[in-house]
Amino acid sequence: MNTLELQKQANEIRKGIVTAVHAAKAGHPGGSLSAADIYTYLYFEEMNIDPKNPKKADRDRFVLSKGHTAPGLYSALAYRGYFPVEDLKTLRHLGSHLQGHPCMQHTPGVDMCSGSLGQGVSVATGMALSAKLSNENYRVYSLLGDGELAEGQVWEAAMFAGHKKLDNLVVIVDNNNLQIDGPVTEVCNPYPIDEKFKAFNFHVINCDAHNFDELRAAFAEARNTKGMPTAIIAKSLKGKGVSFMENNVAWHGVAPNDEQYAIAMADLEKVGEALCQK
Repeated sequence: MNTLELQKQANEIRKGIVTAVHAAKAGHPGGSLSAADIYTYLYFEEMNIDPKNPKKADRDRFVLSKGHTAPGLYSALAYRGYFPVEDLKTLRHLGSHLQGHPCMQHTPGVDMCSGSLGQGVSVATGMALSAKLSNENYRVYSLLGDGELAEGQVWEAAMFAGHKKLDNLVVIVDNNNLQIDGPVTEVCNPYPIDEKFKAFNFHVINCDAHNFDELRAAFAEARNTKGMPTAIIAKSLKGKGVSFMENNVAWHGVAPNDEQYAIAMADLEKVGEALCQK
């Protein structure tokens, strides 16, 4: 996909996020929207995957460490063809395969159950080590939040990944500066994030999470990095694309009501119309 096509796809994924959370009357829109472009690039450009064969042995793996932003992952999976887009309206409903956190047993395309913050990078590191031990060529990607960096297990995994020189592992930090209690700098300051990962023997790349040219360059650089894992620190805007949600911590884990849903979808329609004019 070219950059414009990726932008259009990301906008559709954002519509799916808002629609799912509204239908559920619960969920986490802010961090799902901030990571929508990352999901889009991973699933439509970067990863070796096949929606018709979700469990193919040589597929690249993805672990959503910040599992509460499952609406973003589900929307990407739906638009990529793993299951019908209409299923997004069943988010968190009784009997739906789309629950509040990802479940590998029930949702096609989900490689790992997640939700307990801090654990995703450990699991991804184990997957990456398994590939090395088995002489497999698949790569492993894990997305975590910047607030999640306060979890000690993240750094235990980082120490191990750096020590084992797992160059098939890419850790992506959705750096939107907000967590459930407020700005990350006030709750438990993680900065400088890049220098911390460098200290654990990671190759580190800083980029704009909403610029597909920068994302393309970052993932290409990660792919070409040998002898060490990569951390991509992706600077993002929480609630990206929805006017009243942007950079507003109140929308970390709240669903829009009917009136707010209409405004949000109108915002995204305007974005889509503008992209069609390019």
